[in-house]
Amino acid sequence: MSYIQIRNIYKVYPPDVLALEGVNFSLEKGEIHSIIGENGAGKSTLMKILYGMVPPSSGEIFINSQEQKITNPNVAIKLGIGMVHQEFMLVPSFKVYENVVLGMEKTKNFGFLDKEKILNELEEITKKFSLAVDLQATTSNLSVAAQQKVEILKLLYRKVDTLIFDEPTAVLTPQETQQLFKEIRNIRDTGKTIVFISHKLEEVLEISDIITVMRRGKIISTLKNENLSKGELAKMMVGKEVMLTVKKVPKEPGKEVFKCENLTVASNKTKINLLSNINIVIRSGEIVGLAGVEGNGQYEIVQTIIGEIYPNHGKIFIEDQNITELPIRKRRRLISYIPADRKRYGLALNAVLTENLAMTHHLGEKLSKFKYIMDWKKAKKFAKDLINQYNILSRSINDVPKSLSGGNQQKLIVAREFSLDAPFLLLDQPSRGLDVGSIEYVHNVILEMREKGKGILMISADLDELLSMCDRLYVVRKGEIVAELDPKIHSKEEVGEYMLGAKL
Repeated sequence: MSYIQIRNIYKVYPPDVLALEGVNFSLEKGEIHSIIGENGAGKSTLMKILYGMVPPSSGEIFINSQEQKITNPNVAIKLGIGMVHQEFMLVPSFKVYENVVLGMEKTKNFGFLDKEKILNELEEITKKFSLAVDLQATTSNLSVAAQQKVEILKLLYRKVDTLIFDEPTAVLTPQETQQLFKEIRNIRDTGKTIVFISHKLEEVLEISDIITVMRRGKIISTLKNENLSKGELAKMMVGKEVMLTVKKVPKEPGKEVFKCENLTVASNKTKINLLSNINIVIRSGEIVGLAGVEGNGQYEIVQTIIGEIYPNHGKIFIEDQNITELPIRKRRRLISYIPADRKRYGLALNAVLTENLAMTHHLGEKLSKFKYIMDWKKAKKFAKDLINQYNILSRSINDVPKSLSGGNQQKLIVAREFSLDAPFLLLDQPSRGLDVGSIEYVHNVILEMREKGKGILMISADLDELLSMCDRLYVVRKGEIVAELDPKIHSKEEVGEYMLGAKL
């Protein structure tokens, strides 16, 4: 019998969303088992049930042939199951070892932390699993990749046997991804089980022993990773052929659409520069990418362009208009904006689809009766047309975004923003968290905007996306532009070296 068995699991979210339908899934010791599927396929829900974050509607879980009720993550940890989330759960001001032992502190006389014993134990774990991390470092000073190691170390310290990784490479460079894969294999080789959830099919094929494909709440297939291709996996996931390569026709760029000159932004607290002399030029019919390890200035560049932050120095122009001092509302007439966090900034999750699609459009005259009064009849027709045009899967215009899958939420934002007819498109992680089918769709729409002569700035943590979609590429590191590259000439590995500072 398998080490872990999930039997006949159903999960229904009120009122009638069937997330999992009779799922049977098993894990063996000492394997790397990947789970892939479209957004809403049920892969994250299944693992959240195993980790005790979500209760099943029905079904059983067996560990070592014993039925278990996993009611919360603490129970899961005691049963040897841990999860490394996309968003790390670390205290930035703590040292690494303090974060690792938090909640399981070993103490000596009078309740003081037994630092020596803890450090000795952690040193043994880091050596055993080949996890190079400075235990005495302050967590906030670590790179994203190093913070991920701290999360892994937390689970190994708690002696878990199964580690679930949810999109672990989303914010890593190619070099950091290869290092993580080496560490994952080391952990597997000690007899532990790895569950790997990812949208990146080439990574799934590289790291997995077993691959399970899910679609619409069911398991379609579980396969040994032998002679499989990306195309085969994508077809199983989506149910039809998927174009995995971007068809981008050569295009001569036109006039300058966007320019920022010597953009400098200092921290309000420390007065240290977060951005230093950023110069970016984007022309009509051109997609320009911005690459960098997360936290190196991308956020501040986006916030300064959209108007959430005003620069200490420098200027921003769109079509010869100086927008440096303009308020957000006036900028929005010139900028179509897809934010990185669709749930917090892109959508009003509890407002109906008509209201979400009408946002920003209501500032013009397209949807108004008189100058300031919304014409809801026009707004509803506008929403229906966009839902049909962008193939947004919903029951009606009165649905709310939180009832849609991640892919359809993203389509909702794309539909609203790309129908604004602004000259400049600011795309921050436009395909983050999307499956291959949704990514293909979003990429095609972006390329249509390029054909229409829009100037496009694309920020992405996915270097494959940037290299395939962009005409030029800037690399940002520590708040400075360190390189301008041609995607046709430079490889993913070279871009990663500039991002890490290994190449100057």
